[in-house]
Amino acid sequence: MNENLFASFITPMILGLPLVTLIVLFPSLLFPTSNRLINNRLISLQQWMLQLVSKQMMSIHNAKGQTWTLMLMSLILFIGSTNLLGLLPHSFTPTTQLSMNLGMAIPLWAGAVITGFRNKTKASLAHFLPQGTPTPLIPMLVIIETISLFIQPMALAVRLTANITAGHLLIHLIGGATLALMNISTTTALITFIVLILLTILEFAVAMIQAYVFTLLVSLYLHDNT
Repeated sequence: MNENLFASFITPMILGLPLVTLIVLFPSLLFPTSNRLINNRLISLQQWMLQLVSKQMMSIHNAKGQTWTLMLMSLILFIGSTNLLGLLPHSFTPTTQLSMNLGMAIPLWAGAVITGFRNKTKASLAHFLPQGTPTPLIPMLVIIETISLFIQPMALAVRLTANITAGHLLIHLIGGATLALMNISTTTALITFIVLILLTILEFAVAMIQAYVFTLLVSLYLHDNT
């Protein structure tokens, strides 16, 4: 119980060198490619899920938007696998770091916005000023729409960071409470342990949902600009 509550969010180091790069690259090993004519069950399940998600997410896009399919599918696989691996004991979750999530959100958002200004300049500029706006409100609305545009990547990163961090903190707190209650009341400790199991199951769902939500919002930003 004396352990620092945020110790699990500290970047792991070995010999003074950060291990973030190795941790970020590790999920790619979980998705092997097969050269066989008939795939095994794991790869078949992986391909089926990718086809299902890509069909649902990319069906709203035109030909230019669908060129982002590989990037968006890689993004959802990376975030989902990283979130799930972070639920293992004594592991580190890179998506709890706001800097890393901003590093994913800002380039993708900027790419979508730049694509919109290149391909649909008039339509992109029209978003800053809704049709029928009274003349006295034009400067204020342009400022508000500009702020709302630039806050989109921050909202993407903060949403992912907050959800993953909150889940890890809850698991840490309830796990510590379960250990403390074992010597006080076995019944209460058992109830707390059941709550911990249910919360862990919920966190597995949250890990996948947040990966889907992050990728879906990037896809919607792309759809608005293509």
